[in-house]
Amino acid sequence: MSGLSCSSILVADDFEGWRRQVRSLLRARPEWQVIAEASDGSEAVQQAEELQSDLIVLDIGLPKLNGIEAARRIRQRSPSSKIIFLSQNSNLDVVRAALDTGALGYVCKTDARRELLPAMDAVLRGKQFVSSSLKDYQFTETSAEKAPHHHEVQFYSDDALLLDTFAHFIAVALKSGRAAIVAVSESHRDGLVSRLKEHGLDVDAATQQGTYIQLDVDKTFSTFMVDDMPDATRFFQIAGGLIEAAAKAARQQHHGVVVCGEGTSVLWAEGKADAAIRVEQLWDEVRKSFGVDILCGYALSSFHGEEDEHVFQSICAEHSAVYSQ
Repeated sequence: MSGLSCSSILVADDFEGWRRQVRSLLRARPEWQVIAEASDGSEAVQQAEELQSDLIVLDIGLPKLNGIEAARRIRQRSPSSKIIFLSQNSNLDVVRAALDTGALGYVCKTDARRELLPAMDAVLRGKQFVSSSLKDYQFTETSAEKAPHHHEVQFYSDDALLLDTFAHFIAVALKSGRAAIVAVSESHRDGLVSRLKEHGLDVDAATQQGTYIQLDVDKTFSTFMVDDMPDATRFFQIAGGLIEAAAKAARQQHHGVVVCGEGTSVLWAEGKADAAIRVEQLWDEVRKSFGVDILCGYALSSFHGEEDEHVFQSICAEHSAVYSQ
């Protein structure tokens, strides 16, 4: 859940209407204060250097100095400031160039009303956030350059997107000689296997070899849940045992294993928000201890407006990268 410590914000956009829109959205977060505004890139760099604000919301199409060049200069003159781009531009090459400056977030203006606050929350915590409009952007490629192992989350709008994302994640791992552990609901099991086969994988052979371990969410969670909360000791025994077995089958060290699943999403859908967040925290301990890469999936339809915003933000905070579409 978000803390109440005050964070200073600089908003740079040449259109006053968008600066006003950002201020309006921030009324929901009084602990975030807009301390200055800029209407062009040069002014943004100057303000950033003088004020050293915690977060800079930066447009790309700024006059005098475009947002990408402004971000590069800001990173030099105010290295502690975090940057999030808020732009109408959804070209993936532009997005990559923007994030290559060291910025952590990119939100399309068409998604601002729903996504800007969660994006700002993630970026202030040092996490990455890329807008839902950027359907072909692969988060793992960028985050892999920033951290040796990651714990990422995909918020998905339909089941096909979840299955495609999981299949890509698993296929990349298996084709590189790594092992994969996946926990999905029964309704998604066959669809995932079908997509893996479309990637050219022999799922039956990988299962027999032990390099592909597919688990049933309900059965797996029943082994470590006690009174609707995860028992840490049981969790680490089960997760550790699975990772050990998968690594041995792939003739790899622990970091040769990837994990993906939707179990925490099932907990949240059942109204067990505290349990879902605690499981995410335990998985992050597993990531640190074993050096595995983890990808989680949550259905966007399970979050309902402002009443669930704090849970959404808490889940984002437990991940090294957030992707929503």
